[in-house]
Amino acid sequence: MGIAILDYEVGNLGSVENALRHLGFSPKIITDAQAIEASDILVVPGQGAAGDAMAVIRSRNLADPIRRHISLGKPYLGICLGYQLLFETSEEDGGQQCLGIFKGKVQRFSSPNIKLPQMGWNQLNIANDPTGLLNEIPNPIYAYFANSYYVVPESKEIVFTTTDYGTPFASSIQTKSVLGCQFHPEKSGEIGLTILRRFIEHHA
Repeated sequence: MGIAILDYEVGNLGSVENALRHLGFSPKIITDAQAIEASDILVVPGQGAAGDAMAVIRSRNLADPIRRHISLGKPYLGICLGYQLLFETSEEDGGQQCLGIFKGKVQRFSSPNIKLPQMGWNQLNIANDPTGLLNEIPNPIYAYFANSYYVVPESKEIVFTTTDYGTPFASSIQTKSVLGCQFHPEKSGEIGLTILRRFIEHHA
């Protein structure tokens, strides 16, 4: 089972790699389209701006291999920016066209009296958990966030968890093969490690 972590110059690779190694997996850092094609499970983390990220993805011709990986039903885990880029557009950096794998947009928090970015722990409310990633975990469930933008999916059926930060938003999505998290599971203690382990074991 080849677990690949995509390095597209947006940081946050080390903590994700360390978390997966702590769980007993052996991820590999990759940078190119051929390595995406060869991967079994693709992990796309990221902290940074959508414009810079998409510029790197386009310059390296990574967009179509990522889309193909998902269209083939191969597992994809997107964390933070790696989750946001799955959608059609982002308001960040003056407006960006993203990967367009799912219909929806990414927009900036606009509620008054909240600090941006959101930094710290916030509650996850389960909306739909088809693969049981949070089964038998007692409420309340908290995860660690670092974000100024949030995803607005067109389909409510793919929403895994919601979180409230001035407004309720889709803090994660889940399909048969895709898990996208606005929160950082690698920084979310035992809950986050459980999500990572169960996602990978489900697709092993």
